[in-house]
Amino acid sequence: MDAEAQEKQKKHDNESAADLERVTDYAEEKEIHVTDIGDVLANLGQTSNAKQAAERERELSAVKISKEDVELVMREMEINKVKAERALRENKGDVVAALTALVNA
Repeated sequence: MDAEAQEKQKKHDNESAADLERVTDYAEEKEIHVTDIGDVLANLGQTSNAKQAAERERELSAVKISKEDVELVMREMEINKVKAERALRENKGDVVAALTALVNA
C-alpha cells in the first residue's frame, strides 16, 4: 500500500471507532432499571384488572331480573335495591341462589 492508501485506511478506521463509540454511548443511556420494569408490569396488571372488571359489569348488566324478584330479595334480606339487584344478577336471576348467597355471605 502506498502512503495515501494507508492514510485513507487509518482515517476510515478512526471513523469506524467513533461510530462504534456513538452506538455504545446511546445504548448506555437507554439502560432499563428493574424498578421501571416493575412499574410497567404493575400498570399492565391494573389495566388488565380494569378491563376484566368492566367486562364483568357488562355481563352482569345483561342478566334479566324481574322487579318482583328484586322486591322479594329486598324484603326477605332487609337490604337496599342495589344490593338485591347485584345479588340477583350475580346468580343469573335465580332468586333462591341469590338468597342463599346473601345468607352465606
